[in-house]
Amino acid sequence: MRSFTEGQVLASVNRLTVRRLRTWVRRGWIRPQAGEGRTIYTEVDVARICLLCELREDLSVDEEALSMIVPLIDQIHGLRRQLRTLGRAVESQPRPVQEQIKQAFQALSEE
Repeated sequence: MRSFTEGQVLASVNRLTVRRLRTWVRRGWIRPQAGEGRTIYTEVDVARICLLCELREDLSVDEEALSMIVPLIDQIHGLRRQLRTLGRAVESQPRPVQEQIKQAFQALSEE
């Protein structure tokens, strides 16, 4: 996975300022890693920064609303990760067990 310095992030993300980036890091919305005496951002960090910029600039979402939205985004990603894990667990079961799970899921979905 590619990594970026703060300067590279600022150069690659339109409308991002040093102040805004550091505020988001301080609030925990962006979680870069320390490395080689500097802050290192991953591709995931940059994608998240782009999303925050879009919410802030394109949709005019204020900082207070962002403080509610960011944890919800994190919860969604956590749930998606859990669903992928559950899917792999089901796929690792014998075919008859998979079919039973599928039938139980369909029955519960219809309730």
